[in-house]
Amino acid sequence: MMEHEIRPGKGVRRTRKRIGRGNSAGQGTYAGRGLKGQKSRSGKPPRPGFEGGQLPLIKRLPEKRGFTNIFKTRYHLIKLTSLEIFDTGQQVGPVEMLDKGLLPNLKYPVKILGGDEISKAITVSATKFTTSAREAIEKAGGTTEVIGS
Repeated sequence: MMEHEIRPGKGVRRTRKRIGRGNSAGQGTYAGRGLKGQKSRSGKPPRPGFEGGQLPLIKRLPEKRGFTNIFKTRYHLIKLTSLEIFDTGQQVGPVEMLDKGLLPNLKYPVKILGGDEISKAITVSATKFTTSAREAIEKAGGTTEVIGS
């Protein structure tokens, strides 16, 4: 077999229907559009979702309220009590938190949440601190450092 002898299998390639070319061509008279009505006329077909003047489904459904702010800054939130796993006097930043399993990744900036107390004096570096977290760390003898996001 040579390259110029290759042919598609029998019945694989169909010839397209030539619609509206007379009755002898097989698709004459109504040209597969049926009788009368908006879809049988020439010109543009009705737009997607058009229901013949009836109130369309998309307008019958209740509207979704609000929106999602795509510019919102998301943070990894760390509770103050979870920092107890670090040793006294240790420098704690996002990388150390990642190593200990407190963070899943370094994709988002870190925010330290208060509400509890910490018993060890550690130096914590994070993007943000709540006021109660900052006070609790300084009360325990530690320091806080704000780093860029």
